[in-house]
Amino acid sequence: MGRRKLVTSESVTMGHPDKMADQVSDAVLDAIIAQDTKARVACECLVTTGLAIVAGEITTECYVDIPATVRATMRDIGYTGAAMGFDADSCAVMTTIDRQSPDIAMGVNGTGLHKEQGAGDQGIMYGYACDETPELMPTPILLAHKLCEELARARSAREIPYLRPDGKSQVTVEYDGDHAARVHTVVISTQHAPDVDYETIRRDMVERVAKKIIPAKLLDADTIFHVNPTGRFVTGGPASDCGLTGRKIIVDTYGGVVKHGGGAFSGKDPTKVDRSAAYMARYIAKNIVAARIARRCEVQLAYAIGIAKPLAVTLDAYGTAVVPEQDIEKAVWEVFDMTPRGIITSLNLLRPIYRETARHGHFGRNNPEFTWEATDKAEDLRKRLAVRG
Repeated sequence: MGRRKLVTSESVTMGHPDKMADQVSDAVLDAIIAQDTKARVACECLVTTGLAIVAGEITTECYVDIPATVRATMRDIGYTGAAMGFDADSCAVMTTIDRQSPDIAMGVNGTGLHKEQGAGDQGIMYGYACDETPELMPTPILLAHKLCEELARARSAREIPYLRPDGKSQVTVEYDGDHAARVHTVVISTQHAPDVDYETIRRDMVERVAKKIIPAKLLDADTIFHVNPTGRFVTGGPASDCGLTGRKIIVDTYGGVVKHGGGAFSGKDPTKVDRSAAYMARYIAKNIVAARIARRCEVQLAYAIGIAKPLAVTLDAYGTAVVPEQDIEKAVWEVFDMTPRGIITSLNLLRPIYRETARHGHFGRNNPEFTWEATDKAEDLRKRLAVRG
């Protein structure tokens, strides 16, 4: 038996104010990149009571009706009237947009000191994979995301008609060494209509959501369930909490199980390595684990603005690698093109695919457009490292 430990991760629903802001930022990005693949987009959003503000730096030759994009996004999330706490059709929308700094553009466009498309900023990005789930994701964040997905599905299908868009989940998993042994605690907080009693909400969240999503083998008589722990969650969305793009970076990645470089994803076109290099790092880590070269793998990439190749590639297999880590790092350099142009090309990132990433996590999902989830490099890695399948 290994050391027993508790690991907790959270997720939030698409109607959470911060996730609303992320989705607006990525909806604007999608609308632009669908028309202009050479655009430079860094779009931020703030949502509060009756108001959405879109700001940032955007350089493009196309026209996008940003207020209409904001309203369509809010409407799709489910904020369609005052009863929900926000009305997509009557809220105020303000925009304040500048062009990308020409000093930054020099490095990204290959007209600066280094005559190659360079990184849009300095920074470190992390990717991670592990073999504890079929998705090669940590169990706590995977279950937390799936709970929020089920809340959204049940609300949209009106299977649980009193549900409203805002909500959160949190899952604590008890590990036996590296093995997820059981779910210790589940927290579900969901916005709801005012005329439903607490006992109904608790029963539905436990029986119709939690027990539907969490494998029975991970639940036992000692599993703790907390549902709407304050007892009431009627006021939600921007009416209860100001939302900002980029405030849910741990939700977006691995739930705090591994390190995070600090950069947010949403609203950034793929020349920004905060986003694209984090996708590449996940792609690398997932292929290493899929190749059975390691059971767990964290990949760190480091970049400097205006320079194409990463300054460093650092790998941590937590003692699970079947070959030396320095050999794996050498193979990574050989197999993966980690320059901004190489990442964009190999992962086909110049497409309007980003709004969907801004709900229920960027990783561990089988959406065909999430190319960074592919494991098509596993065989090449195995051959280079002489690892038998």
